[in-house]
Amino acid sequence: MQIDLERFFSATADTDLASHHDALRQALDSSVRQHGRAPEWDALLASIEEENTPGLFHTDTVEVGSAGKNYSETLTALKPWRKGPLRIGETFVDTEWRSDWKWQRLVAHLSPLKDRKVLDIGCGNGYHLFRMLGAGASLAVGVDPTILFNYQFALIQKVCADNNAFLLPLRSEHMPPFACFDTVFSMGVLYHRRSPIDHMTELFSFLKPGGELVLETLIVDSDQQTILIPEDRYAKMANVWFIPSPSVLTTMASRAGFSNPRIVDVTATTTDEQRATEWMDFESLTDFLDPTDQSKTIEGYPAPVRAVLIATRP
Repeated sequence: MQIDLERFFSATADTDLASHHDALRQALDSSVRQHGRAPEWDALLASIEEENTPGLFHTDTVEVGSAGKNYSETLTALKPWRKGPLRIGETFVDTEWRSDWKWQRLVAHLSPLKDRKVLDIGCGNGYHLFRMLGAGASLAVGVDPTILFNYQFALIQKVCADNNAFLLPLRSEHMPPFACFDTVFSMGVLYHRRSPIDHMTELFSFLKPGGELVLETLIVDSDQQTILIPEDRYAKMANVWFIPSPSVLTTMASRAGFSNPRIVDVTATTTDEQRATEWMDFESLTDFLDPTDQSKTIEGYPAPVRAVLIATRP
């Protein structure tokens, strides 16, 4: 895998992350596995000429690369594209998720990101990392173990002027307890973890005292203290373990050590926000819902509703 990770180590050599570099290198050495398509993707990256065009990160569509360049063939070879929207060169990538809608729902509730060091767990191709830079973050570090997403991020960075967004192909459980980030995001991860409180404890360990957690997850839209544990799949996803109600979610955050946990948004996911496109032409939300009753998943569970929780590390 020819993704350049040394840029991260060089850029953070003079920060408080430097003391964790050895642990991160060990995690990368022991955790990252070669993908069968890596040689193909390496060749794609090598075929792209580096650019130094400043990216546009403060608008809903993240834009990188020279407007006159067509990258559609390379971008097609790196499908599916799930988080966006993106414009790479002259090609508009209409991703599966309208990730800008999620950003709009949560950004008004955040502490200002200006000059903050932020960490995004399960960041996908890095769309939100760039939005964080656009909001003024001084450093935006993402982790995601999906190798394809790391190649998508690497392509975006190759046609963009140097910036302080970085992506490491790791899981959160493989990382050291940094205790140095001002804001930690975990969006769409909690329900994939067998132990949600363990995940929250990890997130707590990444924050410095006074730092802010921003956690977005599936919930059961109920006023009761309840948890949905799917018998098998949920919306055709096999790795969904726990879907809490809002009150259970805030209790989990408190039990993990956070102070002032609060729900700032609850929104049902619609087929306008998550859908198949030419850039993600597999099944999407429409296929995951009961065709006769879209208030239910195809398995009969309540259809996806997502909440945003914000809390503080004391």
